[in-house]
Amino acid sequence: MIESLQELGAEIHFGCAAAESDNAVDLGELGITPVNISLNCSSFEAQIQAFDPHIVIFDRFVCEEQFAWRVAKACPNALRVLDTQDLHCLRDARHRLVKQGRDANGVSYSDLDLNSELALRELAAIWRCDLSLIISEYEIEVLTAHFGVSPALLQYFPLLLGANATADTTEDHAVSPFTERKHCVVIGNFRHPPNWDALNYLRSEIWPQIRKQLPGVECHIYGAYPPPKAQQLHNEKLGFLLKGWAKDSLTVISQARLMLAPLRFGAGQKGKLLEAMACGTPSITTPIGAESMFKAEMDWPGAIATDPQLFAEAAINLYQDESLWQQAQTQAARVLNSCFDRQQHSRAFQQALSTLQADLNRHRQANFIGQMLSHHSLQAQRYMSQWIEAKNRLPQ
Repeated sequence: MIESLQELGAEIHFGCAAAESDNAVDLGELGITPVNISLNCSSFEAQIQAFDPHIVIFDRFVCEEQFAWRVAKACPNALRVLDTQDLHCLRDARHRLVKQGRDANGVSYSDLDLNSELALRELAAIWRCDLSLIISEYEIEVLTAHFGVSPALLQYFPLLLGANATADTTEDHAVSPFTERKHCVVIGNFRHPPNWDALNYLRSEIWPQIRKQLPGVECHIYGAYPPPKAQQLHNEKLGFLLKGWAKDSLTVISQARLMLAPLRFGAGQKGKLLEAMACGTPSITTPIGAESMFKAEMDWPGAIATDPQLFAEAAINLYQDESLWQQAQTQAARVLNSCFDRQQHSRAFQQALSTLQADLNRHRQANFIGQMLSHHSLQAQRYMSQWIEAKNRLPQ
């Protein structure tokens, strides 16, 4: 997204209220100006008014709730864009099914209880913004067919690889063959509930079956923020090994023979599966994992399974059969080139921004629900924020 904006000649300021991290990307090297901002503080209005941006992008709906009304107040002519990341209310509804002991894979959105309090907040943010970036075509269908959101407010913008990546090489990582790879890899942030659930599911229901048939094969688990309880899953005897944070995910994925992603709930597109395709690493996942990652007429570059036994059997077959594995690697390149064309999606994103900027007033007038939700009487988040700000000024 940042690269697409820079191609338009944009000067980018990256505002964040979180504490700095040693693992953070060096924004300065990317030509981006980092800006420290504060929550529940009117200083943000002065900051953004000084920048006088043409476009402001909010990272998920909670960021829109916190800052969008201040942006509208200080810079009313700025185009307000919501980067949804994925549809949180869809993921939440599927999570509830799993917690009830039900399988969320294969359940259509029409059969889900989507109308939650979370959905009210998330949909309000989508309507308030001039444009929302949606990572999944399935989620565009949910938003338009179930919630009645106007397509004019939505822009499909999938995950994309870096500017130098192709189907044969991902940045500096050449795609290696079957004989140069070994073991299975699992990757994902431990704080993300779908990842944590998938890891426990893999450890208890799937991996023992794989290990029984492939006793020399190991499963290497990488991810940021592993909780202390995660160490209980580490088992040398079973070859189920927690490796912690990976400095370069592409390196560990490129070295593995298979990617395992038994996701029982979730939403959006899965970066790990896109990276697996780019690395030529076949993956075993579920319908939710593969959702909106490939076209219906295509084969998945690996296997899709909902049953633990079928999942394990697919992994065992792919791990041992070089011909089958090679077919999956070839299919990964086809999916990558067909569904994740960087130039195509970047141009569509750039064109959407240009079109809205050319006639923003007309676009906003056509979005009556957005105007209604932006009315001061409905902005509880705004007044809560102002109350916290006033409270913080009091002597401690």
